[in-house]
Amino acid sequence: MKEYLIHNVTTVTGDSAAIGSIAIKDGRIEELWRPEADNTVIYGDRRIPFAGLAAQYASDHPEAEIMEMPGMAAFAGGIDAHVHFREPGMTHKADIGSESLAALLGGVTSFMDMPNTNPPTTSSARLAEKLELAEGRSWANYGFHIGATNGNREELEVMSRDEGAADRPGRHDFGGIKVFMGSSTGNMLVDDSNALDSLFRIKEKEILVHSEDEVTIRKNLADAEARYGEDIPFSAHKDIRSRRACVISTVKALEMAMKHGTRLHLLHVTTAEEVQMIRVAKGINPLITAETSANYLWFCSDDYDRLGSMVKCNPSVKDAGDRAALREALRTGIIDTIGSDHAPHLLSEKERKYLQAPSGLPSIRQTLPVLLTMASEEGIPFTRIASVFSEKAAEMFGIRDRGFLRKGYMADITIVAPDEEYTVTEDTDGYRCGWTPYEGMRLKGRIKAVFLNGELCVKDGKTTKNSPSGQRLVF
Repeated sequence: MKEYLIHNVTTVTGDSAAIGSIAIKDGRIEELWRPEADNTVIYGDRRIPFAGLAAQYASDHPEAEIMEMPGMAAFAGGIDAHVHFREPGMTHKADIGSESLAALLGGVTSFMDMPNTNPPTTSSARLAEKLELAEGRSWANYGFHIGATNGNREELEVMSRDEGAADRPGRHDFGGIKVFMGSSTGNMLVDDSNALDSLFRIKEKEILVHSEDEVTIRKNLADAEARYGEDIPFSAHKDIRSRRACVISTVKALEMAMKHGTRLHLLHVTTAEEVQMIRVAKGINPLITAETSANYLWFCSDDYDRLGSMVKCNPSVKDAGDRAALREALRTGIIDTIGSDHAPHLLSEKERKYLQAPSGLPSIRQTLPVLLTMASEEGIPFTRIASVFSEKAAEMFGIRDRGFLRKGYMADITIVAPDEEYTVTEDTDGYRCGWTPYEGMRLKGRIKAVFLNGELCVKDGKTTKNSPSGQRLVF
């Protein structure tokens, strides 16, 4: 395997950002240097000037490729713990191969796919099938969550504690347990109070909650149909999938997590009220964490009239004040992770009227540029981006040897030109569905290179490999 030295690049971690160099050997980060105050580094058993590091390394490693990258920023490759790659059952929209390539092109080197596929991933057997589907076909490192139902609690408890076997997945083989407390796909709505209470008692795994109240949503939808008939405007989506629906469900989830000490991870938070509740709840149960999507940090209800179904997702995009609250929550650490909630649908499906147009946005390739653009606008330090983009997810889910720019860790690294602007265009999105709501928008943070397991897999927006080489995540 080829060796590399990424030299004179800004290395960004959750703790700090500083000029440095990264040596890659045998798929891992062999060394990470940052110069001391006197502009020297320790190289082997001696101290040398940082300016001479590249020449010294090239002399000692003649086969290595030296990559000079002044002005660039290096992050640990992204870990997106919230994607819908549509396989099995909906591969006309997307599949593991197509969307993992889009992820890699966007600097996301590891993903965790949600269980609401067809059939849903709600058992050990279904998880084993999904792991087999991904083997040899994923361009990025891959992992899966398992889904809860009203009736599979006992199996989930066993899987959460069990080491597993070659033909029987256990706790090292999946990320978290997804619980739908609102509308869902298939038989995955957990609305039995006893089942829900039992699930929140599981301590070995993250309990991932889609938090919307089904009763409230149904009432709001009935009111909208009575008012508009079949011609419901897309701007009504935020009133149908309302803030009240989110708040009611989130209150319930937080109360249960505080009661049981649950490792609760609230997915795609969208409202200012939820941010405040999460802030308080974390003080009682520090195991509570929260995710939002770049979509909610970028779009707001003002965009419905312009983009219509292209920003119809669940939970709904809320108001500008909510967007501002989420950005501040990202800055202050109330938001722990960014999950794209990448959910592709065909354009022909999205062009239908409100009641028939499915919810979901393809966006995984835009996540990091959106975060960098927003950080520039809001003065949010890149250290926070490094934390939410990879580090916190790796820590929460216990992902082995990934998610950090750290000696000995797998060399999953994304290098960006943070100040370089570009226009999102159709031919560079890389999604099977062929569209994104970010089409035509100007973003900062062009991705220059992506290393996956120590290999240079993306350079200047193009893959350098002829076949997928993603590896299975170990939890």
